Amino acid sequence: MLKVYFLFFPQVLLLACAEDLECVPGFQQKVFYIEQPFEFTEDQPVLNLKFDDCKGNNKLNFEVSNPDFKVERDGSLVALKNISEAGRALFVHARSEHAEDMAEILIVGAHEKHGALKEIFKTEGNLGIPRQKRAILATPILIPENQRPPFPRSVGKVISSEGAEGAKFRLSGKGVDQDPKGIFRINEITGDVSVTRALDREAIASYELEVEVTDINGKTIDGPVRLDISVIDQNDNRPMFKEGPYVGHVMEGSPTGTTVMRMTAFDADDSSTDNALLRYNILKQTPTKPSPNMFYIDPEKGDIVTVVSPVLLDREVSEHFHIATTATILIDDKNDHPPEFTKKEFQATVKEGVTGVIVNLTVGDKDDPATGAWRAVYTIINGNPGQSFEIHTNPQTNEGMLSVVKPLDYEISAFHTLLIKVENEDPLIPDIAYGPSSTATVQITVEDVNEGPVFHPNPMGVTKQENIPIGSVVLTVNATDPDTLQHQTIRYSIYKDPAGWLEINPTNGTIGTTAILDRESPYVRDDKYTALFLAIDSGNPPATGTGTLHITLEDVNDNVPSLYPTLAKVCDDAKDLRVVVLGASDKDLHPNTDPFKFELSKQSGPEKLWRVTKINNTHAQVILLQNLKRANYNIPISVTDSGKPPLTNNTELKLQVCSCKKSKMDCSATDALHISVTLILLSLISLFCKSFL
Repeated sequence: MLKVYFLFFPQVLLLACAEDLECVPGFQQKVFYIEQPFEFTEDQPVLNLKFDDCKGNNKLNFEVSNPDFKVERDGSLVALKNISEAGRALFVHARSEHAEDMAEILIVGAHEKHGALKEIFKTEGNLGIPRQKRAILATPILIPENQRPPFPRSVGKVISSEGAEGAKFRLSGKGVDQDPKGIFRINEITGDVSVTRALDREAIASYELEVEVTDINGKTIDGPVRLDISVIDQNDNRPMFKEGPYVGHVMEGSPTGTTVMRMTAFDADDSSTDNALLRYNILKQTPTKPSPNMFYIDPEKGDIVTVVSPVLLDREVSEHFHIATTATILIDDKNDHPPEFTKKEFQATVKEGVTGVIVNLTVGDKDDPATGAWRAVYTIINGNPGQSFEIHTNPQTNEGMLSVVKPLDYEISAFHTLLIKVENEDPLIPDIAYGPSSTATVQITVEDVNEGPVFHPNPMGVTKQENIPIGSVVLTVNATDPDTLQHQTIRYSIYKDPAGWLEINPTNGTIGTTAILDRESPYVRDDKYTALFLAIDSGNPPATGTGTLHITLEDVNDNVPSLYPTLAKVCDDAKDLRVVVLGASDKDLHPNTDPFKFELSKQSGPEKLWRVTKINNTHAQVILLQNLKRANYNIPISVTDSGKPPLTNNTELKLQVCSCKKSKMDCSATDALHISVTLILLSLISLFCKSFL
């Protein structure tokens, strides 16, 4: 039933204002309230609107914000077709030659009626005084999604009371001039809003546009006003499962009513409508045995539960179920089958001295291969006192990989017997135990091979002084053959002798020197010389062992000290006559090195020209006693180390006396003049002798 509520104002107020409001142009009632009917019927009057411009209503015209309604000449509001949804409000614009006005029709549900009336009555503007007119009225527009052509299709209307000449409507926003562009447009003269193509609520559920009125030059004269467009949902989306495939697990033997999993579906339609209301059911179950109805699904929640007796949930009978190819339910295994070796005794053969896997032990287990109830754990329980063997599980085949981790010796034991048990990662269920088939014996045969001789010790070490005489004995090495049952002989040879200093007796292994051992040789590192030797047995083919010898060389004083530098330069007019600082070094070790003793050959003649002064244990200074003429001078200097006995090195220091001008040293003139201290002394002696005769 359609209910219409009219607002009447107190007569006493009208009488009090009769003098001023004898005729007020416009609608005589501004606001109407109607309760939403089940449907607005085509051509049936909804209500009657009274408009008076106080001058005869010449050329009166009505416009309705919803294009599905019209107002007759007599003011009757009627629907142009059967309408089930008209929105929250309608606006009616009336215009004549002398006046224009706007009326508002509020459409609410029954529960909103009293609140809406209270809201209307409490406003002062409704007490018979005309409300301030609105220039632009843009009521919300509702558009069903997935409409069929033809397009464009009128969906609503915007009304403006602005009557300026050349005034136009302008629409903007997302769906008009913003992406996605061109969905909506407006008739700039009439204000009719149309949609150009079908809408998809799941893509965009609503649009927020703006309407404004512009003058003939495009300048805004009113607005912008917000225009909301909502897309009405249609049931155009199938429910979809969010995840998949679904896999649930239930332990075999679980009680009836055990929850396996929850199925969750999603519908893209409007969740506030029945279009998105979901219900679940099981269409098909495979396999159908031992029962075609093993499970039940809650139609609202989507929970899948068991509905059969626990004895029917046996993984060994039915490992998994498929329900309408959407969900797979796996019956999880209990460890109710112990692993069993495929045979009681396994054989293996291994060569002595070799490590690695020697045999794979196979087992059978009826439990689920993907669980700990199937995975095997192997243990050596007897026959491995030296921990020479280990066993590990192959994760792909579940076989036991038996390995030798410490090389076996044929001469010690040619046979080994191991006792091995197998268990599961998970414990067995009660009343099930491991039986005799869960243990097995492994017989291992060790094959003899020709092993190389072994030096004792290895590496070998000895200390010798450097410079010992050629032919001196360094060491006699000893190598033995592990193959004690073969009674083989051993011969020795040199494998690596970097400096070529050594030889070895091939029969008894005595090592002697063939050259002088030099600690300062580049082949010596950290006072040690290293050589490698071979011991070769008489097997067929022969086997070889390698021994390492480290000779630690003790230092002797066999290197004279060296002097540096051997060239010095000085200006002929130098004021600082300290010519050069001399240093000494020695390849030997302490105490055969510093402190060094620096000496100058004796100077004869009337004058001494230079002297040497000690600075510290390794350095001395040469000082001129007077300026010399430009020339090259050779000064004999000796340096002696502290070894016992000490060693001396005699070296000539070349001294260039050069011309120095403007901070530049020129020694070119001295190249032609070579003056030896010895020659000077001989000349002085010769002159002295002639004078004496």
